[in-house]
Amino acid sequence: MDTGGNSLSSPVCGGEARRRVCYFYDPEVGDYYYGSGHVMRPLRITITHDLVVKYGLLDRMKVFFPRRAEKSDFCRFHTDDYVDFLRETSPLMPLATSVAKRFNISDEDCPLFLNLYDFCRSYAGASLDAAARLNEGAYDIAINWSGGLHHAKRDNASGFCYVNDIVLAILELLKCYKRVLYVDIDVHHGDGVEEAFYTTDRVMTVSFHQYGDFFPRTGGIDDIGDKKGKYYAINVPLKEGIDDANYHSLFKPIMTKVMEVFDPNAVVLQCGADSLSGDRLGRFNLSVRGHAECVKFMRSFNVPLLLLGGGGYRMPNVACCWTYETAVAIGAEVADKLPDSEYSGYFAPVYTLHRPTSNMKNANSSAELENIKQKVFDILSKLPHAPSVQFHERRPDTELVETDEDQEDGDERYDSDSDEEMEDP
Repeated sequence: MDTGGNSLSSPVCGGEARRRVCYFYDPEVGDYYYGSGHVMRPLRITITHDLVVKYGLLDRMKVFFPRRAEKSDFCRFHTDDYVDFLRETSPLMPLATSVAKRFNISDEDCPLFLNLYDFCRSYAGASLDAAARLNEGAYDIAINWSGGLHHAKRDNASGFCYVNDIVLAILELLKCYKRVLYVDIDVHHGDGVEEAFYTTDRVMTVSFHQYGDFFPRTGGIDDIGDKKGKYYAINVPLKEGIDDANYHSLFKPIMTKVMEVFDPNAVVLQCGADSLSGDRLGRFNLSVRGHAECVKFMRSFNVPLLLLGGGGYRMPNVACCWTYETAVAIGAEVADKLPDSEYSGYFAPVYTLHRPTSNMKNANSSAELENIKQKVFDILSKLPHAPSVQFHERRPDTELVETDEDQEDGDERYDSDSDEEMEDP
């Protein structure tokens, strides 16, 4: 499979070859509304896209309107009854019912809002389409900023996430790639994705996140996977206030070693912008440039790369971050001064792409960070280099199995009870 690009140099990315990039955007995605007072605002995707347009970045990418995902797509990971609930429910449903509680629906976290199922179909369909384009080999990087909802579980919503588009996209990539690496730089632990692939060696998950008394309170450094997946779950638990320099003192050496020992054929990078300074929920102190350095670094390995959104609860920060990371993906320079647009008011009083960071205290000591790095290296040292797996079009050692109905229409299906190698931990 060709993963190369042409040789146009990039001032952003140190003269590396320009990548073939595709970008997915649904104009309706910003119209969905979690409700008054909720911190999750899909409008951030519309504002991001507006900046991408105003900076002229669309001319450097192939732009796709994504298809809407169907129930059969969702049920490759999620259970039928949970998907049926999402499809049939409405904002008028009382949240005190046992069914709503069973699926972890609540006003504070995962509310029922108008056209919720269509929202899920939109962002998940975009991630599936993006993965499919990478499978075809026509593009090196695929971008879906509306995706990256990493907390959703097989049978319940969690952390503002209803359908786990990341798991669905990875399952799509595994049709064509032997090994897929998942990297998560959201301030929250990528628990839903880790849990889905906790017992397989075909997917390695690596999460850099705030840890302790902080949602979802998972992702300790000793959570390393199980069964065939032992040592294939890597967690980097951090304290609040971490800055660019400290973050990359871990991110770059750890990801260099991961790429060496796991040797992935494709990478999925969840770019949750709630790890930026000044987020309404997160307590990290990363700059837009420091956050984007992770994208630039993973891009440098020249492996098929899927970029997804995720958290981010201060809309101007999110829009600036993902716009700049779009520029990094295509190898374009962009001015710091923001172009005028109908959304300019959101960026007051600082009308620049690179938002200021705060002077908050960094609770991560150098000794603690070095200890974390050495522990991660020790976990990675237990892995065989480039794990040997028999390659099939369908995954031989996971919970993808075919029912009689699936054999007729060619759909794959995820069933954790069919293979002990991929049961939930």
